[in-house]
Order: sequence, then structure tokens, then C-alpha cells
Amino acid sequence: MDPWLIWLIIAAILFMAEIFTLTAALGMLGAAALITAGTAAAGIAPPFQFLVFTVVATVTVLFVRPIALRHVLKPQTERFGVDALVGQAAYVVSEVTGREGRVRIGGEEWTARSYDETLVIPRGTTVDVMEISGSTALVYPRE
Repeated sequence: MDPWLIWLIIAAILFMAEIFTLTAALGMLGAAALITAGTAAAGIAPPFQFLVFTVVATVTVLFVRPIALRHVLKPQTERFGVDALVGQAAYVVSEVTGREGRVRIGGEEWTARSYDETLVIPRGTTVDVMEISGSTALVYPRE
């Protein structure tokens, strides 16, 4: 069997293993094996193939992997779903107390309660959404 084919099989195995581990290390080793397959196909002697594999694997694991992991593990900057409603302004549709009420948030009507249970917020007031609890918005009047 040709050496380039062996390196290609090793690269495929490493890439498949990366799919299951998601560590980025096996993917980098797979990339090194793929590059080494190219050098083997060019007719480079086996000792130099191992040298190419070692150098490329070391460089990718030490320098490329941390950059890749930094991008993958970056905290989510945008909020989605009900989390995106927290901090939004809302319009009181029916009086909001510590027990009940209705507000309009971005065109949708939500059940609401006052964030401070002692407050009674009259209809027509603009409020801030402080929290979403289930399907109920906890709101506080704007200053």
C-alpha cells in the first residue's frame, strides 16, 4: 500500500474521531496527517514524512487549536427568545399589580406582575421588563 494512502486513511480516522470528541486536537492531528499525505504523494522519504507530521501537528496543536477553541467557547453575545425581552420597554394594557396585569412588549401581549409587589401600575404607563417568569413578565415603572 502506498504511504500517501496510509496517511490519508489516518487523516480520515482522526477526522471521524474528532466528530465524536469535539476537542479540536484530533482535527489538528488529522490536518497534519492530510498534509503529510501530500508530502508522501510527492515522493518524500518516510523519515521526512514523520518529521513533517510532527512539525505540522505541533504547530497546529500549540498555535491553531487555542485560537479555534477561543472562538468556539466564546460566550454568547446575543440573547434569544424570552431572554431578549428582559430590559425591553413595555406598555401597560391593563393595570399591573403584584398579582396580575397585562403589558404589550414589542407588539405581543403578555401577562404581567409588578416586580415590586406593593406597586400598582396604572394603564398607559411605560415600564421596563425586569424578568420573565414562565409566561409572565415582571415589570417596574420607568422613572
